[in-house]
Amino acid sequence: MFNSYFFILFFLPLFVIGYFASNKVNAGTGKLFLVLASSVIYIYWAGMASVVFVVSIALNLVLLYAVEKAEKRKKWFLVAAVVINIGLLFYYKYFGFAINIVNVALNKAFIAKELILPVGISFFTFQQIMYVVSVYRGEIKYVSIVEYLAYILYFPKLIMGPLARPDNFVKQLNDSSLKTARWDNIAGGLKIFSYGLLKKMLLADTFFRAVSWGFDNIEKATSGDLFLVMLCYTFEIYFDFSGYMDMAIGISNMVNITLPMNFDSPYKALSVRDFWKRWHMSLTNFLTEYVYFPLGGSKKGRVRTYANIMIVFLISGLWHGARWTFVLWGGIHGLLQIMERIFDKTFHKLSDIVKWGYTFLAVNLLWLLFRAETIAQWRKLLKRMFAFQNMTISEGLINSFSLPETEYLRLVFGLSCSNSFSMLIFIISAYLICLIPHNNYQTINKISFINMFLSAVAFVWAFLCLGSEIVYIYSGF
Repeated sequence: MFNSYFFILFFLPLFVIGYFASNKVNAGTGKLFLVLASSVIYIYWAGMASVVFVVSIALNLVLLYAVEKAEKRKKWFLVAAVVINIGLLFYYKYFGFAINIVNVALNKAFIAKELILPVGISFFTFQQIMYVVSVYRGEIKYVSIVEYLAYILYFPKLIMGPLARPDNFVKQLNDSSLKTARWDNIAGGLKIFSYGLLKKMLLADTFFRAVSWGFDNIEKATSGDLFLVMLCYTFEIYFDFSGYMDMAIGISNMVNITLPMNFDSPYKALSVRDFWKRWHMSLTNFLTEYVYFPLGGSKKGRVRTYANIMIVFLISGLWHGARWTFVLWGGIHGLLQIMERIFDKTFHKLSDIVKWGYTFLAVNLLWLLFRAETIAQWRKLLKRMFAFQNMTISEGLINSFSLPETEYLRLVFGLSCSNSFSMLIFIISAYLICLIPHNNYQTINKISFINMFLSAVAFVWAFLCLGSEIVYIYSGF
């Protein structure tokens, strides 16, 4: 993906140059280049599973034209499109899960066929639905095959989002003022791409090693180890996903396409409600617009509002994966939001530091559930943690923070940097990055000598860390 030699050294520069060169021919050629380049990179990532995506696109195109041309039964075609998209998602992602539920409920032994999960199926399914709804509402006036393919296939957002509004994306595709290179946009895009790459390669992947050690050594891990592993996963999933978003938005900025903001410093949140206004914002907006509002939102009484919130978060949990841990994770997030609404007046009287502490602890404990393989494993981890039997940190976990950089400092500068000190630096740095600066999205257009110098350092440092390609957490959803 973005953290590979192939992408950085070959595909990305050819993509940026080719896009602007093709637009010099005409706008249609530029759109076609976008489609072809995105198709190549998706096939490179997904292999034979791309066939499922091709079938999905073909079905949706037929239904899009039906929705556009129909006069009396427009809504029927819309419903058919939604059902088909959700049906494909269910078959490839949840069919085995459903079979297991039936087996347990009926004491049967049905065997589900092993299926290859298409890369990014949850994201491209939602974007297919968004497009057909936009046509139904008249936000997109006519169906153009090339524009539709450009929106669906556009590779920076295809695998892991963000979920962009179709009408806004198509409007940018047709804006003639965006067809020539803008050096300030390229510089801003390179800056945020470099920061995102460093987030992934240095921070997320280091925390990944610590989390992997913890889950591989649950039986011998101390209470202190498990608390640290929980915190490491909280930072891993943030820097992994946020780093990807920075790179996706940076790539788009280079070709004058603006993608929506997906993170707004979520670990600064002062409530779980606030957290979901900051974390994966495009998914929150999608579920609000396409699920919460159609259910009635908050306009049909308090009990109905609470039920709608719970439905939305159960769907959010299940969207992340076919596992009971995800369902419970979404359900608890929904329950906490309901409780915050019920006790809203009392909650607001608390100091900000208390509200932040409650929110950050709740998010941490629930990220641990998100990472656990089973609910029973999560309960076991919590029991071991809160027994507080041994708060020392195991040497194996400390050694997870051993980096070539520390050896370099020792050899070149004669500085002794222990793994314990390296671990401490990582934890403190992660806190500072999450809690102090503005989100990179908000500063993308701030170009200065110091900004570009720091981004150059970030790029070189991250590039030197490219030895292994650890996949992104959200690419599995």
